[in-house]
Amino acid sequence: MDLNTKTALITGAGSGIGRQIALTFARAGANVGVADLNLQTAQQTVDEITDNNGNAMAIAMDVTNEQQVDQGTQALVDQYGKIDVLVSNAGFQHIDPIISLDFADWRKIIAVHLDGAFLNTRAAMRHMVKQQTGGSIILMGSVHSKVASPLKAPYVSAKHGTLGLCRTVAKEGAEHNIRANLICPGFVKTPLVEKQIPEQAKEFNISEEEVVKKIMLKDTVDGEFTTTEDVANTALFLAAFPNNALTGQSIIVSHGWTME
Repeated sequence: MDLNTKTALITGAGSGIGRQIALTFARAGANVGVADLNLQTAQQTVDEITDNNGNAMAIAMDVTNEQQVDQGTQALVDQYGKIDVLVSNAGFQHIDPIISLDFADWRKIIAVHLDGAFLNTRAAMRHMVKQQTGGSIILMGSVHSKVASPLKAPYVSAKHGTLGLCRTVAKEGAEHNIRANLICPGFVKTPLVEKQIPEQAKEFNISEEEVVKKIMLKDTVDGEFTTTEDVANTALFLAAFPNNALTGQSIIVSHGWTME
């Protein structure tokens, strides 16, 4: 679980799961590129890392913008000399039934989750291949990479797509000692999930308490939310894993919400 001498780029790292991964990686010794659409929140994560004697830099990045992704990845390499780990984490949610879903909202979700994962992966792999030092690509999936839920068609579709991307990266990256894995969290109590509670309560005409109990946590083994720490520790394990024995895999972190 040691990332000393390693350099990692984490997208969506200004808040939520990404922020926790950045803090966890920094504690494990990594140089961390904290990429986020909001540079101010990215800098806040960096400040917390450096206040605890870690190394980090803030990177403004819209993961759907090819130029920003390439330039941000290059900036990290310029600062620390290489990139060893990518955690493609940036994302958001949209709740709507298919029949009233605007195409523009579909496109936004697909762009951030799937196009963003591709652009970040391509940029990181190009450097890793050039460095000839291998690396670890970690894509952020979801239990919705495996199963479907109503009202989340674009999100479910994008997360299924990241599973396919992960497996392809594992195949193509093997000759360069680049491994790729997908983390599939259950419901994590972040602003992204908290926003869904009133939205789903409205759509299903039930209380917010019922959304949590009967939808979000109904199928867990213990009625507990997954935590950002749970996901970050899984990312650390995958980042530090030493070889290609663990590649092309999807790791579900969901308190048993789904088991595959």
